[in-house]
Amino acid sequence: MTSPGPYRLTGDKLLQTIENWDRLMNFRVQLIACGGTALTLLKIKESTKDIDLIVPVTDEYKKLMKFVKSIGYQEKVGGLAHPDDPHFLYQFWHGNRVFTTDLLYSPLEFGKHILIKEWRHIYLGALNLVDLIITKMFRGAGVDMDDCIAVFATGQVDAHELFERYSEAASYDLNPDKMMRNFVALVDQLDLKDLVAPAFVKKVRSI
Repeated sequence: MTSPGPYRLTGDKLLQTIENWDRLMNFRVQLIACGGTALTLLKIKESTKDIDLIVPVTDEYKKLMKFVKSIGYQEKVGGLAHPDDPHFLYQFWHGNRVFTTDLLYSPLEFGKHILIKEWRHIYLGALNLVDLIITKMFRGAGVDMDDCIAVFATGQVDAHELFERYSEAASYDLNPDKMMRNFVALVDQLDLKDLVAPAFVKKVRSI
């Protein structure tokens, strides 16, 4: 396995950072990792550059923002960074918002996240695999496509559940047709890699 490089954060290093936060905290906070951060913590990706964390509860979000700034994190375009690790950008998403997408359900609900670790003050989970794919394909960058293929290749995603949930989420978007085109493009790639059944591909392409 190749080294992740100096400007990439491994899951172990991220857990160490969050454990350090926990030692300095005097309040409870629930964090749900999303994007490449979740994939790294779930060991689907080797490392991540930007650290994306959802803070679903408003009061916890306010306390966390005050806390991280008190220990030296400074505003940087798109997020917060610490002078000791200026190359790592921490982005905190509030409520059910992830990137350009509003989740239909709170990521704290049962089944909507995967527990990573719980400390004295911090509960850390990762967004469930279906919602990881949805939020990434709604953004739709090239790296998002690659990540979604990697998630699906774990064999832990039910294609029909994904299609149902994705279609529901797309119906609430300002441009549902574009979101569904993104999904068809993903299924085409999954088909090329023989990761989905022909009947499922036919069903998706018929929309």
